[in-house]
Amino acid sequence: MLIQRLTIIGVGLIGGSLARALKRVGACGEVIGCGRNKANLQHAIELGVIDRYDIDPARAVKDADMVVVAVPLGSMADLFATIREALSPEAIITDVGSAKASVVADAQQHLGQHFSRFVPGHPIAGTEKSGVEASFAELFENRRVILTPLAETLMAAHTKVKTLWTQTGADVVSMSVKHHDEVLAATSHLPHLLAYNLVFTLAKMEDRIEIFRFAAGGFRDFTRIASSDPCMWHDICLANREAILQALNQFNLDLNQLADAISKGNSQEIENIFTNAKTARDKFLG
Repeated sequence: MLIQRLTIIGVGLIGGSLARALKRVGACGEVIGCGRNKANLQHAIELGVIDRYDIDPARAVKDADMVVVAVPLGSMADLFATIREALSPEAIITDVGSAKASVVADAQQHLGQHFSRFVPGHPIAGTEKSGVEASFAELFENRRVILTPLAETLMAAHTKVKTLWTQTGADVVSMSVKHHDEVLAATSHLPHLLAYNLVFTLAKMEDRIEIFRFAAGGFRDFTRIASSDPCMWHDICLANREAILQALNQFNLDLNQLADAISKGNSQEIENIFTNAKTARDKFLG
């Protein structure tokens, strides 16, 4: 068996789906859940996602051979400091955070001798829903999981975490921390910010009731991710601010270019922008 005792700290959509996926293929034995909300953890037991729980992270990681940290980025440092002395000497630790530089810095500062067995990770999967009730075993199938191992990372730890995600049906790739944060700022963080800000803008308009009443499928599709967990995305903005600002600045430049073309009635420029966008999307995502 790949994992004898798995501790998941943060039993929500991602943590819960990981537990379900690993249980489905028999890749782990006992699954211990940890979090601050007892009702959520009890519900996770009722759903068969975890076998038992503990609200004390230090107790929850005792004797675990794999610990998955699925808490908001702003909580990582305190969590690492809390579990450090309770971790087994051979325990492997990984996370699911959407920004990696901040997590690595927190782990380096607070995990001490366990840092070499920490494998930073990020599953590129999710929905706009949250909570263990939204979890499902198939969430990671045919989805990418990015690992960002460091020079200090033990090969055995990297291999085991890679195998863990492969068992869920995911395609696992590795890249540097810096490259991960730049790519995700453009492909994930920026779209979420745009969706949040569009809904925020429209909700302030005087005729907002009519606007939302007649919103069609395109609006619903584009703004679906604005229903994501605000706390999580607040932390992502702060943790990956430099890369996000770089992506935002480029977007603003291109948006101003489009606004200028519309203002001047520049038909060819408008058509070029739309055509180039369609060509690029069809090529890479079609």
